[in-house]
Amino acid sequence: MQTLSRSENDTEKIAQELAKTLSAGNIVLLSGTLVTGKTVFARALIRALAGDPALEVPSPTFTLLQTYDAPRGTIWHFDLYRIENEEEIYELGWEDALAEGIVIVEWPERLESLAPRNAIRITFQSSTENERIITL
Repeated sequence: MQTLSRSENDTEKIAQELAKTLSAGNIVLLSGTLVTGKTVFARALIRALAGDPALEVPSPTFTLLQTYDAPRGTIWHFDLYRIENEEEIYELGWEDALAEGIVIVEWPERLESLAPRNAIRITFQSSTENERIITL
């Protein structure tokens, strides 16, 4: 399914709709180049899952991982842009995340063979300066 997002608000609404369908054990992989909306989407998804539209959701670009308590289980938000090889994911608690929570991964390409086959895969592409094509 492809959806056209014309603004950050549109991207946030798409994430909020997806959040209604997620529960512990779900894995969401967000792919796309820089500045295509992955982090905007992840923030909105986490806020919706936590039930807190004002929740501070910093990008885990430097920390590689942020976790959040939510009514449907712990949310594990990974940003793998800076990892060197797929094995580094284990140092971040990957197995615990898969066992107990909702997992959101930006830059899942870094997982290589470790990317779960049953994951929800979402791709972000720029179509114009302000528009994004979001493919689920």
